[in-house]
Amino acid sequence: MGYFDNVKSNSSSCLGNIESSFNYIFENNAEEVYCMASKLSKAEIQYLMKIADNSLKRIKIIPDNKELFSRTMSLELYGAVPILNLRASPLDLDYSNLIKRIFDILFSSLAILFVLSWLTPIVYILIKLDSKGPLFFKQERHGVNRSVFGCYKFRSMTKSTTSDTQMATKNDVRVTKLGKILRKTSIDELPQFFYVLMGDMSVVGPRPHMVVHTQKYESSVDKYLVRHFLKPGITGLAQIQGCRGEIINRSDIVNRVRYDIFYMEKWSLALDAKIVLLTMYNAIKGEESAY
Repeated sequence: MGYFDNVKSNSSSCLGNIESSFNYIFENNAEEVYCMASKLSKAEIQYLMKIADNSLKRIKIIPDNKELFSRTMSLELYGAVPILNLRASPLDLDYSNLIKRIFDILFSSLAILFVLSWLTPIVYILIKLDSKGPLFFKQERHGVNRSVFGCYKFRSMTKSTTSDTQMATKNDVRVTKLGKILRKTSIDELPQFFYVLMGDMSVVGPRPHMVVHTQKYESSVDKYLVRHFLKPGITGLAQIQGCRGEIINRSDIVNRVRYDIFYMEKWSLALDAKIVLLTMYNAIKGEESAY
């Protein structure tokens, strides 16, 4: 119908000052009244609540949030005190985390029993025939809440002093012949299912970055650390969208962060299943940026 404000306005939508709104509500049979808390005194709000409670009107208060709006903002209660959560996620709910954890345990158990159990000995023999060095490569990565954990992969490179600071580049001389196949098909990532089973990682989530890269991007890329609210994943939304591999341009890391935040905001079990299926498809097809 319009609005009421004590600040004078020439707008045709402004119907008068706040005091005149009390009679207007009844004279025009207004069913719902929205009030901005920042525009009303405590007495005015209490009076409007009294009118609503005694006349079958609905009154709704818009919090004084200082223009702090976001697409994931939600209203919660801390005891009896209403608060605004500006970074809400479906995974904030206990039952969502339980569902995701059950999915992680079941999927990782199947991967370990039916894939890694026979694939690991084969990869071990091939690695030994291809180059000198151990079966696994360990690297410290940042996980949920920026905690550090040792992440194991099938070794795909020769030993070097830059393995903990320099990500793989196109035609990287450190990558072995077998390593090119392992990386192209993402087989080198499969040992991380043990971390999923232990609870350090999830099947789907933001890919964990090297510690040195987290330290670099957390101060230079807006909202980079938001992705650390979630457990890191073996695969993620950014990966199936082609945002993987070497970071050449600033947009490469910015887009990954955007996809990771979008995943956090829109998580569902169906989305996880879709990401897993597309990851398997891409692994079979092979990806240009996987090197």
